[in-house]
Amino acid sequence: MNISYDSYRVFYYAAKYRSFTQAAKLLGGSQPNVTRSMKLLEAALGCQLFARSRQGVRLTPEGETLYGHIALAFAHIQAGENEIASMQGMQSGVVTVAASGIALRCCLLPVLKDYRSKYPGVRVRVSNHATPQAIAVLQDGLADLAVVTMPLHLPKSLRRRKLMEIQEVPVAGTAFTALAGRILTLADLADCPLVGLGPQSAAFAFYSQIFSSQGLPYHPDIETATSDQILPMVRSNLGVGFVPESFAKDGVLSGTLLPLALQTPIPKRAVCLVQQEHQPLSAAARELEAMLKAF
Repeated sequence: MNISYDSYRVFYYAAKYRSFTQAAKLLGGSQPNVTRSMKLLEAALGCQLFARSRQGVRLTPEGETLYGHIALAFAHIQAGENEIASMQGMQSGVVTVAASGIALRCCLLPVLKDYRSKYPGVRVRVSNHATPQAIAVLQDGLADLAVVTMPLHLPKSLRRRKLMEIQEVPVAGTAFTALAGRILTLADLADCPLVGLGPQSAAFAFYSQIFSSQGLPYHPDIETATSDQILPMVRSNLGVGFVPESFAKDGVLSGTLLPLALQTPIPKRAVCLVQQEHQPLSAAARELEAMLKAF
């Protein structure tokens, strides 16, 4: 059957209020048009839907059966419209972000604090990964956005935007006082035990490139799963680690960490927002995207 939505819409109001006149008023039409539409619907379905009398109309058994289904369908349609309106008004919705550890702490968390303050009805899902894994999650459609650190290699289906730069510095525990107060080279650090992320991370690729440019190997003696694990390892005197300056500030002030001075500072690293090139975003995701770009 090829029956239009409009026919069922007229039927819904006529059946709900048991009145063609009331249906016409609600639909902004005329009673004769409602009557004509219902006769066409009955002809298309091959049965009588309304029993007419001087008191008005009532549904036949076939009409009652059809109304049960149509009323349910219209309830779903109305619920969908209400939910979309709520999402567009940022009163509800869900946004999912895949983030690498440093990008999460340096960029995403401050933005999420403001975002949640403005839109408490929106649910935010954050998954923490190394950069390559965060990009894979985005490609698989399991995240709306990814916030990650460079370096990264992107397929043409993804685009990126630099959000900020971070300066990383070497730090050590109190057992490495012999290094403090000296101007060090990378060769000096290569002779020390190192603490860092494993080969699956963007950080490993970044430091491997820096060390190899000076003919030095980069092989952390202690490999951590996340960037948050580097400082506890360094404080425990397991080796020298590279962390953003902001991460080390409290430890340096308290005396539990020693800042190490390099002859040539580590190049700055970019934190980037990555998203699908042609994938439309929900209102909740678009607003978070805008807030990240304005960070």
